[in-house]
Amino acid sequence: MRETELLIVGAGPAGLSAACEAARAGVQVMIIDENERPGGQLFKQIHKFFGSRVHNAGTRGFRIGEKLLEETKELGVEVQLGYPVYGVFSDNQVIYGTAEGARSIHAKKIILATGANENNLCFEGSVLPGVMTAGAAQTMINLHHVLPGQRVVMVGSGNVGLIVSYQLLQAGAKVEALVEAAPAIGGYEVHANKLKRAGVPFFLSHTVQKVTGKDGAEEVIIVQVDEQFKPVPGTEKRIQADTVCMAVGLTPMIELAALGGCRMTVSPALGGAVPMHDTGMKTTNPDIYVAGDIAGVEEASTAMEEGRLAGTAAAESLGYLDTETAGLRKQEIRRRLELLRSGQFGAKRADAKADIEEVYRQWEKGGVNL
Repeated sequence: MRETELLIVGAGPAGLSAACEAARAGVQVMIIDENERPGGQLFKQIHKFFGSRVHNAGTRGFRIGEKLLEETKELGVEVQLGYPVYGVFSDNQVIYGTAEGARSIHAKKIILATGANENNLCFEGSVLPGVMTAGAAQTMINLHHVLPGQRVVMVGSGNVGLIVSYQLLQAGAKVEALVEAAPAIGGYEVHANKLKRAGVPFFLSHTVQKVTGKDGAEEVIIVQVDEQFKPVPGTEKRIQADTVCMAVGLTPMIELAALGGCRMTVSPALGGAVPMHDTGMKTTNPDIYVAGDIAGVEEASTAMEEGRLAGTAAAESLGYLDTETAGLRKQEIRRRLELLRSGQFGAKRADAKADIEEVYRQWEKGGVNL
């Protein structure tokens, strides 16, 4: 059985950031990812980040990914791609698949940065060719340079729906409509205004009722919904489209954490069930840390900071950083996280994160019966 000091599952923004932070402290780090390419969501993100300079404002997502990959190479991080992880066990044994069959590796510490799955809607015609998640469309246009369709209906007005809609326009598709069940746009106005200026119609308080077509999507029927999100009869509208993209939220991928004995808590604001963790991203299994969307769905910038936090905490627990040095470093990272979680959209996530950390503290004291 192979041995490593720190094993990171997931080569996305959180995993790569964690690897760089730990390796910089001197830790032997190995990353495993089931995908053939590293970088995760960053390499789909051709738009420029905004915010502060410390959070890569003005830099395109894929450029940030390239920088992180270069850092892992310089720091000697071992990156194994195309290897799906099948199980994480309480004795720190990890089972993963290779072309030659299943293999196992033992790690002193593990960081799970497995991300999240996209949610889907169920409606008549939802299995027709041309109906997909927004992430699938983004992968097609930004990674494989393939246009999923000519005429698109986007469902969901969060940042993912807004950004992918604009990227579809840039790729040459026509976005026929953006459909949102809520009475207000869910994402940043700066993204929504780009679509409005391009002439994309917004249908708020509407949802998809049906998609029809012979060999694939041809027509989308949307309907208005009331305050209880129930369809209002007689308000149906027909839109000609060959592609329907769903940007209706994400669910943290907690399966490996559950197999590793990590206790869960539920946070609707962060996507559902997430592993309980402390301020350093340590779970109830003291050898397993989490970072990124598995710890609660947020932005890529937040995932990177959580990765740095987990990498620092793991390096400290392995004896590569003294308590004072690690404490100062974690304090600096948490200040940046607080900045990311401020404002209109971040406050709710900040409160949700504080709740998770409080539940962990109560569990640690023996005050939570799970």
